[in-house]
Amino acid sequence: MFKDISFGQYYPSNSFVHKLDARTKLLLTIVFIVALFFIPSNVSNRIEQAWYGYFGYMMTFAVLLTIIILARVPIASILKSIKGVLLIIVIMAVINLFVSNQGEVLWAWRRLHITDAAIHTTIKLILRLVMLIIGASILPLTTTPVALSDGLESLLKPLKVIRVPVHDMAMILSIALRFIPTLFEETQKIIATQKARGASFDTGNIFKRAKALIPILIPLFVSSFRRADELAFAMDSRCYNATSKRTKYRVSKMGWRDALAFIFMNAYLVAVLMDRYYWVFEMDRIIFGGWLGK
Repeated sequence: MFKDISFGQYYPSNSFVHKLDARTKLLLTIVFIVALFFIPSNVSNRIEQAWYGYFGYMMTFAVLLTIIILARVPIASILKSIKGVLLIIVIMAVINLFVSNQGEVLWAWRRLHITDAAIHTTIKLILRLVMLIIGASILPLTTTPVALSDGLESLLKPLKVIRVPVHDMAMILSIALRFIPTLFEETQKIIATQKARGASFDTGNIFKRAKALIPILIPLFVSSFRRADELAFAMDSRCYNATSKRTKYRVSKMGWRDALAFIFMNAYLVAVLMDRYYWVFEMDRIIFGGWLGK
């Protein structure tokens, strides 16, 4: 059930992206998400003009492909993150397909209908969600939980002025990311044990399947609380104190790789903003206008 979920699992490599500072990757992930939501999603009533809004998605695909090549992460590991939310994407796409009323009606049955504008809107919705998941999954795949928590703590350090427990928040994030794969593995073991005892999780209606999950959830909660209790005792026995000033074994420093990454992602953000507001490049009209005009 959870064997194809890769969120939180670090993929070791010596790539360009792995060598980037964790703070750089956190900030550039935010830049990527912001740019993705600035890509034009409006659809014109004319089918010829509806194709013009795809240039931003083409740029985003090129950026993601470049990052994946530089990160040397297997495509299978990235696609696993999509598989975990594939059902949600399909449901949102189907709902969006029948909700839009713009454009020419291509198919109708009673009160249900599909328009050409709805098809374009649904395609853009799917592309946006898939690219968002892929872009977000690259961060934990190329950054260890310890480096990620240290980077987050460094970025939130100004909040210490107003007495925000930044170190505690970073430690909680680090522990949570560390134990996500462990909990998935524990869940797989519980499911295998229950199946060996004759339990069935794939038969019956949705209510029976939900009821069948109870024998999984109860042992999982018990195991999680036991692990949390053991971790608390281990930290206490080692005299861990979050309030004192702590030093780090490895001090993160930004270098030329981080500068190149900032230039690359900010250039992508500027290109998306130009495509949305200023149409400086007019690439949508050149690419799709010329193709549709034939």
